[in-house]
Amino acid sequence: MEQKIFTKNDSGFICRNCGYEVPPLRYTSRNHCPKCLHSLHLDINPGDRAAECGGLMEPIHAEPDPRKGFIITHRCKKCGAVRRNKSAKDDDEDLLIKLTAMH
Repeated sequence: MEQKIFTKNDSGFICRNCGYEVPPLRYTSRNHCPKCLHSLHLDINPGDRAAECGGLMEPIHAEPDPRKGFIITHRCKKCGAVRRNKSAKDDDEDLLIKLTAMH
């Protein structure tokens, strides 16, 4: 069984895609902007900030999960890496629903 390596890193940030001032979540690590759902390619393992790429991660798909809300799939516009992340409680639900039809 694969062990998940997780480092809590709940810093707020300014979204590099839309400029929104993203606040910390306070209950888990903040991974992406709740307004445009973009992220940055900063982690090798969740929260570690060990990736050297730093590229913009574009949301390309979302799928509903009965226990986790939505799972968002991001693709790095710089290196092409694909990562999946749980949605946050304050994410734009209309955008999440729109992404469920994309892939």
